Amino acid sequence: QVQLAESGGGLVQPGGSLRLSCAASESFFDVNAMSWYRQAPGEQREWIATITFGGGDITTLRNSVKGRFTVSRDNTKNTVYLQMNSLKPEDTAVYWCNVLVGRVWLRNSDDSWGQGTQVTVSS
Repeated sequence: QVQLAESGGGLVQPGGSLRLSCAASESFFDVNAMSWYRQAPGEQREWIATITFGGGDITTLRNSVKGRFTVSRDNTKNTVYLQMNSLKPEDTAVYWCNVLVGRVWLRNSDDSWGQGTQVTVSS
């Protein structure tokens, strides 16, 4: 089964930028969509973005990140990216990705999603 590996997190000042990567262990042959989630300290995990694959990819973003975050993919590298600009302290969280293989999401709400990648926005 496909596996996912997040990377690219780190410490950045408010207003700065980071690009997160989500690398899949297999090609996107059976992948219909990928999504990004995050969880801040003391908060529930929340959805932030989805890219739906097709002839022309469609992206959907949470309102709080619209105009600041963008999603893209690189089929050659089996990787989806989350470009994060104009970062705010409230963006501080652990970030994960998820993948829709056929009609089944790899990660479910009651699963352990692993380490993810930590984003810290602080001066």
